[in-house]
Parts: sequence; C-alpha cells; structure tokens
Amino acid sequence: MRRTLRLARPVDLGATLGPLRHGRDPSWAPVGGGWAKASLTPAGPGVEVIEVAAAAGEVRQEAYGPGAAWLAERLPGLVGAEDDPAGFEPPEPLREVWRRRPGWRVPRSGLVFETFVPVVLGQKVTGVEAMASYRRLVLEYGEPVGVGPLPGLRLPPTPQVWRTIPSWQWHRAGVGPERARTVVAAAARAEALERLALVPPAQARAAMQTMPGVGAWTAAEVAQRALGDADAISVGDFHVARGVVYALTGRRDGTDEEMLELIADHVPHRFRVQRLMELGRLGPPRHGPRYRGRDFRSM
Repeated sequence: MRRTLRLARPVDLGATLGPLRHGRDPSWAPVGGGWAKASLTPAGPGVEVIEVAAAAGEVRQEAYGPGAAWLAERLPGLVGAEDDPAGFEPPEPLREVWRRRPGWRVPRSGLVFETFVPVVLGQKVTGVEAMASYRRLVLEYGEPVGVGPLPGLRLPPTPQVWRTIPSWQWHRAGVGPERARTVVAAAARAEALERLALVPPAQARAAMQTMPGVGAWTAAEVAQRALGDADAISVGDFHVARGVVYALTGRRDGTDEEMLELIADHVPHRFRVQRLMELGRLGPPRHGPRYRGRDFRSM
C-alpha cells in the first residue's frame, strides 16, 4: 500500500521520529533517505518505509503486511502532520532553534504498549544501558516481519511473549526485577493501554500512573511518543530539568520545581520547550568521564 502526504511545511523526519527509535533497535532500519519500521498494529504485523521528497513537499510511505492499511491511516500522526503548535511562543533562548527547525513536530505513533516497553527499560539507568537491553530482548524474542524490502526486520515481541520471558533472560539482558515486573504487568493490560490512545493525553497519563512501577516520568515519555502530547514534559529525568533551566537562565543544577516554574506559561506546549532544548543541545556542558553504568549481571 502506498500513501503520499503533501504538506505546506517542511518535514524533519530525523528530528520528529528520533525519540521513537532506541539506539540500534532491530525494528528500525535506515532506507535511502528515510526509515523502515516494523510494528505490531491493531490490525496485525506490518512494516512501513517512509521517505521525504523535499523538493515536492511530500512524505511518501510504502506499507506491507496485514497492518499496512492501519499504518497508512496512521501516517499523518506519525510524522507530526496532526500536531498543532498554534499559540506556542518559544522563550528567547530557544527561538533560534525553533526557527531553524521548521520541520520538527511532535509525533503520534498510536502504539502505546510498543512505546511503553522501551521507556520502562529506561527507568533509572543510562540510555545506553536501556537501548542495549531492549535490542537484546527484541533480537531474542521478536519475529522477522517477513514482508517488504527488509523481511528480516524484527517485530517487537507480542504482549503474550513479554509475559513469558523467564527471569534469567531479563537478568542476561541487564534488566532488574522491578522493571521486568512492570513490563510483565503492563503486558497483561496491553489492550487497556492501547485504548489510552483514544482519550485526552492528560487523562491517559493519569491512567498510566495508576499502574505499579509507573510514575510521572514514564507516563510523560510514553505520551510524548505514542499520544503526540506536546505538554508531557519529562519530570524526574536526570538531564531534562538541568538542561531546560540552564538553557533559559544559565544556571546549572536546575531542579524539576525550577523548570516547571520557568515554563508554567507554556502550557500546553511544555514538551516543545524540552525538545527544542535537546535539538539545540542547549543543556549544560558535561565534564569528566562518561558514566558507563553498572553491569548487574555480574552481581
């Protein structure tokens, strides 16, 4: 199935889809000037190839498999065509980034559980550790998509498979028991999680936080990616508060409370502030050796 979107603005595919990719995620692959993605959609497995034809002002998609029609219908949300930044006035230090990134928008994947798992694996560990864990588990338990130009691209495991992963495999992947239990519990409620795509994002975030092991950070990170929530700022993140406070004031070691006070006037666009800080790399400079994380498998 082929679909073409003609948009009046440019599309920055890398910046828009970037938060959806998790390092060397086996369900993603670069293709030409775009990306291929294998997903478990509500209609079944599918793979899509998305590219931007900048000269024509088009986003072009080819979709394969039982989920192709669902992927084609979802395309505008995925590339941010449904995102509305009306009323957003970036604070002074971020205006230049906003001007230089006219093609960035907040994506909406519509796949809540698929987004939920790698976000949970990122709780209280470095991004490098979380991405390595997710890659290992998808390679071990995901199935090849079997269609499209990259039939070996791997689908994320089904909720049923996540529930049956033995404890030693979580351990080998560097995932502690708390995060493993959160994923398994969410897999048992996967259908309810998917229905959150149909309710207002703030309501969906509140519903996610009723689940064991899910706090404000996890709910926001999922909402940013799966629900297109432009107000879901990552409270509790090791870097975000420091980055936003530094970008807006030049002060280091900012707190969540300071960040929320500084951007209170930007509701419902607070995630835009966070993402512009990230895209512009406006956080405080980092000094000293990079933290390599801990290998819990040897403990």
